[in-house]
Amino acid sequence: MRVFKNKAFSRFADGNKISDEDLCDTVQRASRGLIDANLGGGVIKQRIARKGGGKSGGFRSMILFRVGNRAVFVHGFAKKDLGNINPNELKALKKLARIMLGYSDAQIATVVALGTLFEVKCNGKTVS
Repeated sequence: MRVFKNKAFSRFADGNKISDEDLCDTVQRASRGLIDANLGGGVIKQRIARKGGGKSGGFRSMILFRVGNRAVFVHGFAKKDLGNINPNELKALKKLARIMLGYSDAQIATVVALGTLFEVKCNGKTVS
């Protein structure tokens, strides 16, 4: 499974000291069926533990997700800052999921080369 993050999520992760390994662990949990909230249409909400704390008081991530294929972290937030996304945001995320989860390998290579997406390294390597 390949794992990616967009620019906005990358800034969020960097600012909150969320490592690529943390993201890999989050996707591995989801791949095992341990999904915190399946919002439908290829969108899931998954918790990420805060350093020195637990998942319940940590961060939330919105991930475009297709088991065994691709995960794209697109939005992150602290639970204290935002409880849930609104229906219009969910609709937009589902539309984005249809597009991005449908990308071919060539299209993915293009958006990575353009810097729109960054591939997450798991155990120091990109996962193919």
